[in-house]
Amino acid sequence: MASSTAASVKDYLAELPPERSEVVAKVRGVIRKHLPKGYVETMNWGMIAYEIPLSRYPDTYNGQPLAYVALAAQKNSYSLYLNCTFSDKAREDEVRRAFAEAGKKLDMGKSCVRFRKLDDLPLPAIGRIIASTPVDEFVKRYEASREK
Repeated sequence: MASSTAASVKDYLAELPPERSEVVAKVRGVIRKHLPKGYVETMNWGMIAYEIPLSRYPDTYNGQPLAYVALAAQKNSYSLYLNCTFSDKAREDEVRRAFAEAGKKLDMGKSCVRFRKLDDLPLPAIGRIIASTPVDEFVKRYEASREK
């Protein structure tokens, strides 16, 4: 996994080759347009992260903010981490259905959607999925997952 030491999103985008920066910027635009209130954009884990700040929810298992979505340019591809799908089967199914309906091949781990070019993503569906989980709901799901 490629990881950046950039201190800001602006620096992260600047360190990428122009064509890769353009892809990340476009996906970032979709994320920011649909991101529910309460999540903040940061650089964390060597990628662009959209998190619940520790000032809002400090009780995490690792002392890090709860990551909702993250975006990274890897060596030969890109990764979009949709953590809202990790503990929500309905949202995971929605991702799978959106790719199938768009006729796009899905390369997905537990929450990571890997893609090689912008056209590999059904961007309207990605936007809807990102918009689907308010902060309070994400916190409730996180807490429920920690009780097991």
